[in-house]
Amino acid sequence: MNAADEGNIVQTSADNPQEQASTFSPTGAEMTTPGNLEKVRDILFGAQMRDYDKRFNRLEERLIKEANDVREETRRRFETLETYIKQEINALSDRLKAENQQRNESGEETTREMRDTAKSIGQRISQLDEQTSQAHRDLREHILSQSRELADEIRRKHDEITAALTRESRDLRSDKADRSALANLFTELAMRLNNDFKLPGDE
Repeated sequence: MNAADEGNIVQTSADNPQEQASTFSPTGAEMTTPGNLEKVRDILFGAQMRDYDKRFNRLEERLIKEANDVREETRRRFETLETYIKQEINALSDRLKAENQQRNESGEETTREMRDTAKSIGQRISQLDEQTSQAHRDLREHILSQSRELADEIRRKHDEITAALTRESRDLRSDKADRSALANLFTELAMRLNNDFKLPGDE
């Protein structure tokens, strides 16, 4: 059986908890061996871990897209600023030429206008730098927050399920539970996996 066929079997089992429970209902003696417990763990959680991978990939794609959007917005703003600067310089140059043709004693006024223009350009550049820095800070915080929430949820669910398996395995070894008890166990675990597990961003 190749990896694709095995993945299809696991997905089908996860979608049908009753069928999964009836299919994997070995005797108490069979469930006590470490090999069988590992197989059961792989069957129950293999599809779930693949789902984790898909969600991580979707999160990564979303974050990459947001980063690209920030870069594109920054590029657009720099282009706008560059165009504005060129227009201001051209306008100032034309004005200087016209004034020089009319009079040669306007040096002080021209100097003041140039200082004002340079100040305005500097203010716009500073504003753009601050906006860009804030956008990068917000994006970093968003990435860290999403990653922490997802990691905490995965760790919590893993601990809960591992504890449940350990507890039920101990009960099975001590009580020699029958096939019906095993079916109920797998049904409960499958329902918890299919219905109760939610990651940040799914709501």
